[in-house]
Amino acid sequence: MHGVTTAFELNGRVEHFAQRNQIAKGEVIGPRIALAFLIDGGESGNAAHTPSDGRQSVRIAKAQGYEFIKVYSRLDEETFEAIINEAEKQGLKVVGHIPSTFEGHTEDAFVPHFGLVAHAEEFSKQADQFTAAEARRFAEMAKANGTWVIPNLSNLVRIAEQGRGLDAIRNLPSFKYVHPLMQSKWITANQYNAGSNPRRIAYYDQLVAFHRLLVRAFLDAQIPMLAGTDAETSGIVWGFSLHDELELLVEAGLTPEEALAAATVRSATWLELEDRIGTIEPGKLADVVLLDANPLADIANTRKIAGVFSDGRWLSKSRFDAMLAELASKNLLPSNRLDWAKRNDYQCC
Repeated sequence: MHGVTTAFELNGRVEHFAQRNQIAKGEVIGPRIALAFLIDGGESGNAAHTPSDGRQSVRIAKAQGYEFIKVYSRLDEETFEAIINEAEKQGLKVVGHIPSTFEGHTEDAFVPHFGLVAHAEEFSKQADQFTAAEARRFAEMAKANGTWVIPNLSNLVRIAEQGRGLDAIRNLPSFKYVHPLMQSKWITANQYNAGSNPRRIAYYDQLVAFHRLLVRAFLDAQIPMLAGTDAETSGIVWGFSLHDELELLVEAGLTPEEALAAATVRSATWLELEDRIGTIEPGKLADVVLLDANPLADIANTRKIAGVFSDGRWLSKSRFDAMLAELASKNLLPSNRLDWAKRNDYQCC
């Protein structure tokens, strides 16, 4: 209902296969889903501690039907490189984090086939200083390796707001559509607000400013950027947040046309779906967002959705409005909130 007709899930799990099958069959309304298999160090999830572990994890992901591999923050250098190398052999593209082990020699993380950095903050974690020169240095690394970037500016913008107070969450127009258990978590266990102080807030603000410098450097270096958000992070609400991201990309220096391309044709290209989606032309799927105002004149006009064609099926704004109203009403029902809280099979995060 926000014009998102394809979603990229970077922490794919078994249940996502069933979910996307239901969508593909038309049993429920939703976007098509591309799935990445997340591999990390540590002890939880799909953990890999040696190059052999990493290669085997990639083979398992391929066998299970995942289309992409996501590398994560706690991998050691040798395992990180082995995962990416094996992914290339298996024909799986790689997206993810720059592991913390590369701090001080970030350039070594940019190995062949490391195709997409998932957040601008992966660079700020590696930065010695938050300057334009540092941003250009990172851009040169990505450019030399042919690595694309998802800036994900909205993440730190929302985090900085929460550092100042939880009204930033409570006052979100989209908050009423968030699952009650998730609402509770965002308010009662908010890691960005707990113990917040002026020093931490100033640090968040530095990160927000540096990420804008990174976008400017990526743009100058002609590094392809994709529009994406960290949906489920507190304050980042599915669908709504993409429009926030588009506005932030334009504020950082992209033209409205470039921001729209980051969410359409470039995203389709990286997902290797450009033969089916991403542009409007004969022979492609009818994934079309109909707007009441021109987004090239004002990127905020992407929010003025009259309706959406999803794989040729028309979904009107009136239908969406009714669905949202029903969802908000359900989320307010005390009985529903209690029932959800008691369910042992529900895990929100």
